[in-house]
Amino acid sequence: MDFKLNDEQRMLEETVGRLVRDAYGFETREKNRNSALGFSTEMWQQLAELGLLGVPFSEELGGFNGGGQELMVVVEGFGRALLLEPYLATVVLSGTVIDRLGSDEQKAQLLGSIIGGEQRFALAAYEGQAFYDHTQVTTRAVANADGYLLNGSKAVVLHGDSADQLVVIARTSGDDGDAAGLTAFVVAADAAGVSRRGYPTVDGLRAAEISFDNVQLAAAARLGDEGAALPALEAAIERGIVALCAEACGAMEVACDQTLEYIKERQQFGVAIGRFQALQHRMVDMRMALEKARSMTILAACSLELPAAERQRRLAAAKLIIGKTGRLVSEEAIQLHGGMGMMDETAVSHYAKRLVMIDHQLGDQQYHLQRLSALLAVDDDVA
Repeated sequence: MDFKLNDEQRMLEETVGRLVRDAYGFETREKNRNSALGFSTEMWQQLAELGLLGVPFSEELGGFNGGGQELMVVVEGFGRALLLEPYLATVVLSGTVIDRLGSDEQKAQLLGSIIGGEQRFALAAYEGQAFYDHTQVTTRAVANADGYLLNGSKAVVLHGDSADQLVVIARTSGDDGDAAGLTAFVVAADAAGVSRRGYPTVDGLRAAEISFDNVQLAAAARLGDEGAALPALEAAIERGIVALCAEACGAMEVACDQTLEYIKERQQFGVAIGRFQALQHRMVDMRMALEKARSMTILAACSLELPAAERQRRLAAAKLIIGKTGRLVSEEAIQLHGGMGMMDETAVSHYAKRLVMIDHQLGDQQYHLQRLSALLAVDDDVA
């Protein structure tokens, strides 16, 4: 496998690196985190102006026509700065569902507004009782003379409180857990009957509990065929896993760098604590874990177009390794910082919190370990 970036990927890497170095220092991030929205609309517009909101979308729509590797390069850069803006919610998750299911007219309008930075989206897919099972959907959309009537609720919708539009997964037929019968709709966040309760998450991002009470939707709000949204939803989740793995690698790299810098400077018994061999070994363990995680992320990013069985195995394995590695690096970084690592004023504490939360997004270690075991068991049965 060729791990070298091509010219376009290097350009993306340099663009993101320059942007976060120049405009997204720790103090700026803290200011954005404590604002009413929880992120910066100015930064969102900068991402649009640099073309970064169009990375996964086709050139015909004004995008970059990028694949998994381009997404990895961009989001790893975001992870180094702990970017707060809703890139995962809008571009990766919602954008993928629209791209897979939307008509030409819907894609031109909706993806055009994403690429241009005019509108932000959130994917309302999971429900409170579902754990990580995206087929456990009780939210219902019932056809009527004017289109569909939507009722139900969604839990922990990432950036759902600030989104302009919601991509809602609702059941139009079948029972909870059925693969068929799921349909995607685009719902205006301020539509009558939509209620949102926003809150900050542990890692400084924001999410919302959203309920739909007799929300009347036009037939044109539906994306794709009725009852056929599951493949597009799973494609969005898979692309989201690649993005989360890449973000974790960027965050782990900075956590390692900051920890190394700290133990070089922190004096104890008249010498820098980094001179103690036991701490040097722990730093080496952190770096080796990071390189393993990066290798798995590259594997995942190169797997999005593979046949389903191989793709699913690779993505489950990558998310499992990222979860384990992120926890190791975050815990070691805090311990080697001593009491300083627990302080909100210390940047490494925020990297640790984000790494722990990445483990819980789109499936935690336990979920992906069970999923990987099941996928490998299927292979054994076939053999």
